Amino acid sequence: MNTARINTRLATQEVGDEAALDRLADLGKEMGSDRIREEARTLAQRVAEGRFYVACIGQFKRGKSTLLNALIGDQLLPTGVLPITTVPTVIRYGKLRRARIRFQGGSWKDIAPEELPQYVSEENNPENQKGVAAVEAFCPSPLLAGGLCFVDTPGLGSVFGGNTAATAAFVPHIDAALVVVGADPPIAGDELKLVEDVGEQVRDLIVALNKADRTSDADLEAVKSFTRRVLEKRLGRPVGAIYEVSGQERIEHRGPERDWPRFIGALETLGQESGGGLVRTAGERGLRRLSEELLAIILEEKEALLRPIEQSQRRIEKLRQTISEANRSVHDIGFMFMAEQHRLSDRFLEQRKRFLAEAVPRANAEFREGLKLLKQRYGPRFRQEAFQAAQAVAEKNVVPWLRMEQSRAEEEYKAVESRFVEIGNDFLKKLSESEVRELSRMPNALDSEKGFRVRSRFTFEGLLHVARPASPLRYLADMSIGGIGLCSLIERDAWAFLSHLLEMNSARVQSDVLERVQESRGQLEVEIRKLLHEVGRIAEQALEHARAAKAEGEPAVAAAIERLDYVEREVLSLRPS
Repeated sequence: MNTARINTRLATQEVGDEAALDRLADLGKEMGSDRIREEARTLAQRVAEGRFYVACIGQFKRGKSTLLNALIGDQLLPTGVLPITTVPTVIRYGKLRRARIRFQGGSWKDIAPEELPQYVSEENNPENQKGVAAVEAFCPSPLLAGGLCFVDTPGLGSVFGGNTAATAAFVPHIDAALVVVGADPPIAGDELKLVEDVGEQVRDLIVALNKADRTSDADLEAVKSFTRRVLEKRLGRPVGAIYEVSGQERIEHRGPERDWPRFIGALETLGQESGGGLVRTAGERGLRRLSEELLAIILEEKEALLRPIEQSQRRIEKLRQTISEANRSVHDIGFMFMAEQHRLSDRFLEQRKRFLAEAVPRANAEFREGLKLLKQRYGPRFRQEAFQAAQAVAEKNVVPWLRMEQSRAEEEYKAVESRFVEIGNDFLKKLSESEVRELSRMPNALDSEKGFRVRSRFTFEGLLHVARPASPLRYLADMSIGGIGLCSLIERDAWAFLSHLLEMNSARVQSDVLERVQESRGQLEVEIRKLLHEVGRIAEQALEHARAAKAEGEPAVAAAIERLDYVEREVLSLRPS
């Protein structure tokens, strides 16, 4: 970096957040961190345009997307029974109605707003398999003209665990929050935890009780009272008004206005009175976080220049050895993960045994009665009807239990996944406290809400294809059986089919959650290795730069240290007080 240019910058008395972030992006690039450069540049653009993010958060099926569509006066966001995928969608002001997406590692691509469901719905992009990194939609809504940007977040409590992860991962970028609650059910545990996390970062929370048209006045008052009580207890401060609204009524231009005018007024006031402050806070928050990461890189580079190359090489060897041992230890802590898996498996196995002990006699009795109602006739037709009856009995007995079991499985899965992350963080903490100083500069820690959760793939398997004869010979045999009246052979097969359905489907939730645990474990182990790799990359990059400088002689080393001192001073000057 040009020293004169740095001195000129340091002489500047006041630097706006936009300029400071742009400068930090340049420094990140010069220090070899493309990630810092990209994040700082993106945030600088947001600050320059005066945009602040109001995230719409709440449980799945609260009607968040419908409510946002009503607020902007445009059916821009996809709505329906399926949750949106693991990509928060930013709704910004624009003179023209349009949308764009950015894939991971790529640039922005313009799409028609009608194409949004192809990228943000679970149906068309399950668990974000298409690798969408960001989604923005633009519309000429007056409410957005002052810089307010809504963020439609994936819902909490849906069957897709990744949605919760994506919502929580967006928390550091939130400037204010629109909390959408409902009456059925009232505010839940996951919602409270997210509101608490957001409330620690931002002061401005606007609470909307949506779908008010579906609840009686008495119930609305009870829900508002309950919501206010639990929110204020969790946040430790007043929450202000709770607005009774119905996004669906406003979309359809029907029904009473309820609190809609006051609700709109609160959002307008937020933009007019707090918008500028929210933008500044967002810039300062980003500057503080990114500058800390850049200072760690600078320190690594400077220490490598000050040490003899041989000593740095020994340290790198020690670091490599420690990282190699740590990677092997990642395999070892797999045994701790395995213990959690076995515990979970044993619990579900016992629950399944208890269920089958009760369900099998009941299902057998029902099937026996069902067979009596079937006519003893043409073999292939009788086989199909008998197998269909077996499936109906199995489904009737298994599905209600599976629904309850799946709910329990989800809680167990979340607990085990959190335990995995706890084990992983304990492991990283011990490494950071080792004699290898570089490991104390681990770039970040593992976060249970950032992608280690795997969605359920549970389905009830009817296996009706089994009802078809396995071969032409079986079909001919069925015809003969029908002809001579020996349908008992088909009944025997149907009984076996019923037993198979009960056994197999009663184990499906157990198999599903264990597969998810195994996949989460694999993802978490990969993330630990990525963190270790990043520590090694930064240290080895510093050694490479030091070796090149020392090869040119002492003046080059002195110039490199001087350059790092200037960069460090500049980074410190950019940090908010």
